[in-house]
Amino acid sequence: MSMNDTPAAEMMLLAGKQAQIAWRRSTRARRVSLKIDPCAGGVVITLPPRASRRTGLALLRDHENWVAARLAALPQAQMIAAGQMIPVCGEPHLIVAVPSGRGGAWIEERMIKVAGSPEFLSRRVSDALRQMAGRRFAELAMEKAQTAGVRPKRVRVKDTRTRWGSCAPDGTLMFCWRLIMAPDFVQDYVVGHEVAHLRHMNHGPRFWALTEQLTPHREAAGSWLDAHGQALLRIG
Repeated sequence: MSMNDTPAAEMMLLAGKQAQIAWRRSTRARRVSLKIDPCAGGVVITLPPRASRRTGLALLRDHENWVAARLAALPQAQMIAAGQMIPVCGEPHLIVAVPSGRGGAWIEERMIKVAGSPEFLSRRVSDALRQMAGRRFAELAMEKAQTAGVRPKRVRVKDTRTRWGSCAPDGTLMFCWRLIMAPDFVQDYVVGHEVAHLRHMNHGPRFWALTEQLTPHREAAGSWLDAHGQALLRIG
């Protein structure tokens, strides 16, 4: 198999268990790397333009036991389906199908009610949570930006798998929409952290001083995300 024939994904036996391997080729990558993808419950191997699949497999085999252990430790995947409970702002909400209803999905008394046909339920729930995240994080970011004396260019939400938030050089703030499922204090910290980057694009003492001014939840939020963050990535 040539470099051009590297598959997008394949199943492979790792430490006696089947695992999904996704291959990515990146012009920015300088070396072969691998990481765990909690959303897919598999492994992503990134190859520089001239690296071969064989080189990626060699790296995978060298770290086979570590990769297998990390995959085994992932939280169980949870579907977005009627009858399931998923968190919104840290509180469990029951997903309820309302086939005769209209309006997509909406939250009512600790329930996520979803109108329409069952095949659209998962997408409508995630769309509703994305919209909620966009509104909530934009409002929170603008409040904190006013305190910090800065202004973001825009606030966006995406389905990122490696970062809960980021601040681009042009002042765009980006947040993972799944953060809307975390408790309020976690959201407050992640947004405050990224707003602080609008003034300090580093993690120096002045950055952390501003972060502490914007949000008091650094330690508690970090601990919560370490313990529960991967579970949020496994929903959907």
